[in-house]
Amino acid sequence: MAKFMLLYKGPATRPEDMTQEAAQQEMQKWETWMGKLGDNLVEPGNPFGASTALRGDGSTGEASDLTGYTVVEADDVNAARAMCDGHPFLSDGTAKFSVEAFELVQMEM
Repeated sequence: MAKFMLLYKGPATRPEDMTQEAAQQEMQKWETWMGKLGDNLVEPGNPFGASTALRGDGSTGEASDLTGYTVVEADDVNAARAMCDGHPFLSDGTAKFSVEAFELVQMEM
C-alpha cells in the first residue's frame, strides 16, 4: 500500500475561535471519521498555524489557504479519495472546502 497526504484547503474556523461546545462537536466529527479509517490511518495530522510563502526570488508573501493534513495508507489515489467519504471538512456541502490527496513517493538516493 502507498501513503497519501490529505491536505485540507479552505476558510476553516480556527479551534480557538469556536465556542467550547462547537469545538467539541467538531472534534467528535473528526474522531468518528478517523475511526472509520481503522488501520489505514497512518497519522491523524494537525491543523496548520502561522504561515508564510517563500519565493525563489527571495521575497515572501501570504501562504495559500491550506489548513491541515492527515496521512493515510491506500491501494491507490482513488482509494485514498474514497476514504474522504463523510470527511468533516467536506460536510458543509459547498465547494468552499476541499481535500487534496497526494501520494507520498519514496525518493531513492
